Amino acid sequence: MPLRQVIDFVQSLIDLAGLDWSVPGYSTVCCRQKTLTVSIPYLPSCGGLHLLVDSAGVKMLGEGEWKTKKHGAEYHRQWRKVHLGIDTETLEIWAIEVTDNRIGDAPILPELLT
Repeated sequence: MPLRQVIDFVQSLIDLAGLDWSVPGYSTVCCRQKTLTVSIPYLPSCGGLHLLVDSAGVKMLGEGEWKTKKHGAEYHRQWRKVHLGIDTETLEIWAIEVTDNRIGDAPILPELLT
């Protein structure tokens, strides 16, 4: 997603959450992204992990349903599949992988477990 769209998307999520936060502008984000370091903390597990793996299709590119029914599709929709590994007790997402729509859960499972 282009950076301007991401900024607007984040602002809309904050608005939906009812928070009174502001999102930095495009030029501010451009300047800061060069030196931004992302640190994702590691959460150790106390015992075994029960991981639920599933996937969902996401329409990435395509025309609206109404326009397709009314006028026909000008080009095929493009789909991506989002594979998620979710802890069954805490419902935290432990793994995520995005692939094209032809790949099922079984071939992606080893990558989700690493």
